[in-house]
Amino acid sequence: MPKSPATEIAALCNQIREHDNKYYVLAAPEIGDRDYDLLIERLKKLEAANPELVAPDSPTQRIGDRPVSDLIQVEHRVPMLSIDNSYSLEELKEFGERTAKLLKDEPIEWVVELKVDGVAISLVYEDGLLVRGVTRGNGRVGDDVTHNVRTIHDIPLKLHGKRFPSVLEPRGEIYMTNGDLVRLNERQRAEDKPLYANTRNVAAGTIRLLDPQICAQRRLRFFCHSVGFRDGLAAETHIDFLKEMADYGIPTTPGVASFPTFSAATEHCEQLIERLHELDFEIDGLVLKVNRYAQRDRLGATSKAPRWVIAYKFEKYEATTRVNAIRVQVGKTGTITPVADLEPVELAGTIVGRASLHNAEEIERKDVRVGDVVVVEKAGKIIPHIVRVEVTERKNELPKFDFPKKCPECETAVIKDDGGVYIRCPNPSCPAQIKERIRYYASRNAMDIEGLGDKLVDQLVNEKLVVNYGDLYRLTETKLLELERMGRKSAENLLAGIDASKPRGLARLLNALSIRHVGNRVATILTERFRTIDALLAADMDELSKTNEIGPVIAKSVHDFLHADFGRMTIEDLRASGVTMESTAPAVATGGRTLEGKTLVVTGTLLKYGRDEINELIAQHGGRAASSVSKKTDYVVAGEKAGSKLDKAKQLGVRVLSEMEFERLLQGRE
Repeated sequence: MPKSPATEIAALCNQIREHDNKYYVLAAPEIGDRDYDLLIERLKKLEAANPELVAPDSPTQRIGDRPVSDLIQVEHRVPMLSIDNSYSLEELKEFGERTAKLLKDEPIEWVVELKVDGVAISLVYEDGLLVRGVTRGNGRVGDDVTHNVRTIHDIPLKLHGKRFPSVLEPRGEIYMTNGDLVRLNERQRAEDKPLYANTRNVAAGTIRLLDPQICAQRRLRFFCHSVGFRDGLAAETHIDFLKEMADYGIPTTPGVASFPTFSAATEHCEQLIERLHELDFEIDGLVLKVNRYAQRDRLGATSKAPRWVIAYKFEKYEATTRVNAIRVQVGKTGTITPVADLEPVELAGTIVGRASLHNAEEIERKDVRVGDVVVVEKAGKIIPHIVRVEVTERKNELPKFDFPKKCPECETAVIKDDGGVYIRCPNPSCPAQIKERIRYYASRNAMDIEGLGDKLVDQLVNEKLVVNYGDLYRLTETKLLELERMGRKSAENLLAGIDASKPRGLARLLNALSIRHVGNRVATILTERFRTIDALLAADMDELSKTNEIGPVIAKSVHDFLHADFGRMTIEDLRASGVTMESTAPAVATGGRTLEGKTLVVTGTLLKYGRDEINELIAQHGGRAASSVSKKTDYVVAGEKAGSKLDKAKQLGVRVLSEMEFERLLQGRE
């Protein structure tokens, strides 16, 4: 029996809304653009034949027939306050301490999310239907831009599901991706119109246009990051709120994470900044929020900003230059990283001549080609990265970059990580990998071998005097003196530095071995738990993955390395060379970490510990190693020639510890 027009229209509307949700919210589309367009065309045809069945929330009603005559101002039911900014980790820490004082003795969970560089917007849904979209304006009154908001496919005209608040006011950012800016500028150039400088300017100008058809052509997008009026919401935390919004079909800011402490949240911020190149949209900072709404309500707000949120902003600098070449480098774990050689350009006071392209997928996504004019950005302290290609400047057809099928150093066929984006050389004997591994092994945070610089590593590997870590400990003065420009004194110093690396301990060794996913932090956690290399070798995957902060991915990487031929031979070779294979730090006392919440400053020359070693110990026991003394410092650990930091500690009345007193403090005996 054929469906009635009303039944088919309702079914098509629901089907299209579901596909919109899978595309924009879940990032898991099930059909291609052509099939989606066929559904829209079928719906339009049915509605044209049955105009009385066209509903206001139909997917065909996103674009209005006529422009509005002007923008009407609307008062926000709940003011859209600005948020305070910070520009350093020290300022962030002070904010965290202020919040902790206001919520004394309460555990505070923190959320970190991207601060999308767009236009703030407040949406209003009544009984599940979108009725209004209003700009922030002055925070209390904004412009009604509903006619344009309805054209943004990310924003559902009707909420998903059947149970939602009678009035819901999700707030967020309307933005444009870098890819869509490139496409818009291509159209502008073809029509001999001015080009747009950045995505934020486009979004800000477009959302306030009177003609919604222009807005529809520019592919604006939306991320929800907060709520205004929230009566009837089930969520009691920000994380639960974001999940609830996603259930309603509203896209939320990606990559949001929660942390049990403020220090863990700020540490995550530094990691996020290093991954900005992965985003196809602009951010102008990170946002740290108290997760629980009840605590937010108690913290309240000043006349200008809430007390439960702060933005961590960093200066961003952009410059335009040209790609002269794309080459690849082989890293210590075999990762093949493409690098763009640039026409030198000044950026943030320094001359930039190259930028990492990170992986093959990034080259493809940004369509970077040799000869292209590109926008290069530097944010905070991170290395420069290419934001986008100015395709309109591509005067001639340029060939796409052909990623190598073989390692450029050893010609081994490259492989792609399962489920990942990185392409790597699988040959552990690759000369480029050996050089990078030896360099890292000798670095300050690893085995700290003084005198083993980059050029000397190249010489040792090229002459085949060193092909693995153990070979370092078999070097002799006679072998070294055969090297070009190697004097007797330099050879003696190098051998002394190599010998001094043997007792560094298991944590430093694990970090030095270039095991994938294992850095300082993971190495310290594993050492704290297992204490000896033999205990680690005896641990199975399940035992490793249950270790705090480790998880199955890191556990598999560690287990695979230790039990592969290369890893097993490496461990036995280093053991035979006299390298210490156990923890050199005192065991953490059962029942807790003795420095939890304490700030320590280390100054002067210590007898038993290097600076990195004692800082790791402090972190293992829950403390924070700071670089300067202040009223908030709990202890100063002073060695010989302590200097001005010791003087300042005495002036401020901060307790000063000797090495012996520090060890007693670790053991809970102080």
